[in-house]
Amino acid sequence: MKVTEKDVKYIAQLSRLAVAESEMQKFTEQFNQILNYADILQKINTEGVEPTAHVLPINNVLRADEALPGVTNAEALKNAPAVHNGGFKVPRVIE
Repeated sequence: MKVTEKDVKYIAQLSRLAVAESEMQKFTEQFNQILNYADILQKINTEGVEPTAHVLPINNVLRADEALPGVTNAEALKNAPAVHNGGFKVPRVIE
């Protein structure tokens, strides 16, 4: 499929981009190069190639989640400058 300048204008309109007439030929050539490369990629035999998320074999290096005991409400509030209804009291910033 060959892209024409009319197609580029339509794509630019859909994308809400302003393309100058002086750049129209350049964009038409670039679109055609992209589509030609896509045609080459479609001709490659990928039979038996397993789909992957990464080029390299990567394993998850994060540790497993483990529930640990946390601090109590009283422990969390013991150094608070001001407490209100079991929580930190902060100065009002919105009037």
